[in-house]
Amino acid sequence: MTATDVSYNARATLTVRVELIRQLRRRRTLVAFVLAVALPLIVVAAVKLGPDARAFGDGDLDLVGLATAGPWNFTLTMLLFASGFLLTIIAAMFLGDTVASEASWSTMRYLLAAPVPRRRFLRSKVIVGLILTAVTLLILVATAFVVALFVFGSAPLTSPLGGSFDVATSWQRLGIVTAYIGIQLLIPAGIAFLMSVLTDVPLGAVGAAVLIVIILNIIDAIDALGDLRRLLPTDYGAAWVDALGQQVVWNDMAIGVSYAVVTFAVLVGIAVLRFDRKDVLS
Repeated sequence: MTATDVSYNARATLTVRVELIRQLRRRRTLVAFVLAVALPLIVVAAVKLGPDARAFGDGDLDLVGLATAGPWNFTLTMLLFASGFLLTIIAAMFLGDTVASEASWSTMRYLLAAPVPRRRFLRSKVIVGLILTAVTLLILVATAFVVALFVFGSAPLTSPLGGSFDVATSWQRLGIVTAYIGIQLLIPAGIAFLMSVLTDVPLGAVGAAVLIVIILNIIDAIDALGDLRRLLPTDYGAAWVDALGQQVVWNDMAIGVSYAVVTFAVLVGIAVLRFDRKDVLS
């Protein structure tokens, strides 16, 4: 065997594929996927078996009131339910647990001694965390749509803002809403990743990220702050409703996407700089 055959290649260490397989084998990943499947099933069961199932879909001009109108409406309602808390926790878990867990298990020092370059280590962690978050979101959407298709029929999307759409437009609007919510999850994901670098306690990193998002939402709900709330990245979390009108209004969604991407980039950048100087042997 020549020296070239055994030479060190940083690009061959801790690839995204290897890290993805490692994370898929973890129990918390399976739990996240199960929750994404369970939520639509639980809601459908509640609607069909509840004492007054019609009250959930009474045709009022609100998204929840139209949930039983068809698979597109039901899926959007599940996204409404999940985006406020469940998906936030899942994004925080996949990004907040990833580095801190390696530190708590004392495996990070061995990975970096392999040697895995520090920034490559973080790169694999971030990419895999985002992939798993996106997969969970898509599982929720797919499960909700399929279940509602069998239970509520195949009627196209009825907008809570008035009017209805054809099938092609219904798919388009559902895609826009799903993509926007996925991008908004970058905010809790970025916070959680920074916390994961700053602490060796996985639960602390996840909990801190969720708590910060909750505090931002509470501040955003204070009417006395007026237009100052527009400076909060979480203020644009519900801007996807603008995709449900007869014409898509992009203004607030564009701002929301910009805030989410910039916030995530800044937080990850801080995390990388902090991790470059972190003593992983202590």
